This record gives sequence, structure tokens and C-alpha cells, in this order.
Amino acid sequence: MTAHLYSTTVSAPARLHLGFLDLHGGLGRRFGSLGLALDEVATTVTAQTADRICAEGPQARRAETYARLALRHMGIATGAHIVVHRAIPEHAGLGSGTQLALAVASALAHLYGAECDARALAATLNRGQRSGIGLGLFEQGGFVLDGGRGATEEPPRITARLDFPASWRLLLILDDGFRGLHGAAEKEAFAALPMFSEQQAGRLCRLALMQALPALAEHDIAGFGAAISAIQAAVGDHFAPAQGGRFASRRVARALDWCAHNGASGVGQSSWGPTGFVLLDSETRAHALLRALRSAFADQGLEFLVCSGRNRGADLSVERIPARASAT
Repeated sequence: MTAHLYSTTVSAPARLHLGFLDLHGGLGRRFGSLGLALDEVATTVTAQTADRICAEGPQARRAETYARLALRHMGIATGAHIVVHRAIPEHAGLGSGTQLALAVASALAHLYGAECDARALAATLNRGQRSGIGLGLFEQGGFVLDGGRGATEEPPRITARLDFPASWRLLLILDDGFRGLHGAAEKEAFAALPMFSEQQAGRLCRLALMQALPALAEHDIAGFGAAISAIQAAVGDHFAPAQGGRFASRRVARALDWCAHNGASGVGQSSWGPTGFVLLDSETRAHALLRALRSAFADQGLEFLVCSGRNRGADLSVERIPARASAT
């Protein structure tokens, strides 16, 4: 009788970080984030048992580091072979690091039958230091709001979640020639920013609680888009000294401005960018704008992608494989 082993595959969705709400922190909690899972962009990894830790595919070195940290955290002394089939673009504002880390850790936990406390793993993998939306969207999908970073070291908890309307679309504007701030440069940028006013923080929290969330629940894209655009403008202007303007990429900024004057319900930049996003109320309108953008911004070094919101978290599948096909 042929022995069998198993492989586990996890596909983790990209996310949009739609803005911080309280950069003042006077109430004891700082940041607070809005986020949305995307259905067309993802990181997909497969884990198999192995005698040593190794990885292949895009962002393999990063995946190997996360695998080593996750196995140590779970007390597993053996190795693993990680295959990264596809990966969210790095430093584009789409949550590549958090989703790769959680995908690798989750795949390994299920492969070895270990307890998978995603929050503890996120802290071990140095993810979720300012925002909890990456973890929340990995687990739940949809549109989420986290409650900000408090006194503990754990990632902020999700305090509100809503489904994103199935008919709405996001049009992403991608600048492959630009990388958003990350690592040490990101930490330095946060440290150098001016104080965020308590009045401004109150305004953004009001926009989120009293406009964005109710409008989303009522499928009112005009109200939702107006709230997101206002939050984006305020946060973008605050970060302008660090990123060179309201939006990090000038090419993306020009395209977003053009969209705002040509039927978009809301525009903004995800995290440090450079990826921009445009809110639209239908697939038809999204593809019409896509064609117009490609014509208006031909040869500008930009790419455009129509996406839908994703109302579930990461996907997990388990496959039985012949023992002779397992990694060594």
C-alpha cells in the first residue's frame, strides 16, 4: 500500500489600506485603520513537509524567513518546503508582507496540525505593528475598521466589519517604477511627521463612523466615496512631507485627479502607495473608465486593473500527494 503525505495551500487576498483615523493618540489609542480585501490580487503558497526549510518562487527569501520564524513559534523542529506560486507586488501598498507571512504561517500550522493563533503569529512575524487590517482581512475579508494601537504589543483588533457590495468595483492604478516607503525609511518618516491635531482626528473618526460605514451598509456609493476621499485627502496631506505630495507617485496622482473629474465615486492611495484606487458603482462603469484611462495615459508607465471587493478571508486547501513526490 502506497503511503501518502499532504500539502497545504493558502491563498491570501491583497488589501487596500484606506487611511488612518487618529494619528494624534490623545485617547490612548493611535492610528485606527480602514481596509478592504481584494478578490483579484493574492499571494498563494503551498507547504510540504521537508527535512530543512527552503522556499522557491517569487519572494522566496522572504517566505523562507517567515517559515523559520513560524516553525520556531509553533515549536516544530522539522523543516518545510514552501512554493510561492504568485505574490502580491512588494512595497506597492497592497499588504504583500503581512499576507505572505500569514499565508506561510497558516499553511505550516495546518500542515503539521499545530495551533494557529493568527494574532500571536502576526506579532512573532513582526506584522500588524500599526494596523490590524491585514490580519483582519486575512481572517474575514470584507471592509474592516480596526480600533488602533493601544498599550499592548499585539496587533489592533477589528471593531467593525461590513460586506462590500458585490456590484461595486475598484480600479487600481499601479506604478511599477515606484516603491512606497517601507522598513527603516517608513519608521523615520513616522517619527519626523508633525503632530496630528486632535480636531482633525475627531473629524476623520466622524467621517468613518457617521458617513463611510452607514453609507456602505446602505450601498450608497456617493456617500461612501465622499467620506473615503475626504479621509484620503486629510491623511495624504499630513504625509505629504514624507512622500512628496498627497500621493506618492506623481503619475498616479495625475491619473487619480483625472478620474475624480471623470465619474469616479471616490479616489485615494493605499497605504504609502504608490497604488491608487478608484471607486465605481458597476463593472460596466469600471471597464469604461479603464479604457478611457488607457487611452489618456498611454506610455505613462502606469498599469490599470479592475478588482472587486472580497467578502471572505484566505482560502485553504489540502491535497494528498504520493510520498515519493514530497520535498526533501
